[in-house]
Amino acid sequence: MILVGNAVLSDDIKENFFVCDLEACKGACCVEGDAGAPLEEEETKIIEDIYPIVKDYISEEGRQAIKEQGTWVIDKDGDKGTPTIGDNRECAYALYDDRGILKCGIEQAYLDGKISWKKPISCHMYPIRVTKYDEFDALNYDRWHICDPACQLGSSLKVPIYKFLKDALIRKYGEAWYEDLLKEIEG
Repeated sequence: MILVGNAVLSDDIKENFFVCDLEACKGACCVEGDAGAPLEEEETKIIEDIYPIVKDYISEEGRQAIKEQGTWVIDKDGDKGTPTIGDNRECAYALYDDRGILKCGIEQAYLDGKISWKKPISCHMYPIRVTKYDEFDALNYDRWHICDPACQLGSSLKVPIYKFLKDALIRKYGEAWYEDLLKEIEG
């Protein structure tokens, strides 16, 4: 285990390689699973605020799901998350590009300069999942067969998870925290 500030990271985060390979997986993480993307409490208000802009970036099916369910939902485990289309299909905020790859409508609005929030931190930090405890956050590598191409690409490029997720980790914990992580891992 690696301890940095109030976060405990599994060794898997330094020992395993990962680089998303959207050409291979087609954005499967936006459609697979049993719920939408996990949301932190403050993210629910952000999504409510940005939805009037983001709605132009998502599919009609996504807009309909949000009309029926709301901009965020409480899942079967009592956690906040993004709504899904149909019976837990793709995230309502996802959109297919012209190559059939699922992408995030929220992130596309961000990239176009329409909003200042990139996307839910749980999406940005994937394949790391954060479990919050009273005294600390536990960061664990979420292994999932749909990401096998990302593991293969990361391995061929020799990019460990903590380097692939540098921007996301800095967004979540700050630049100084990330520098401490590097010192802890790399010496």
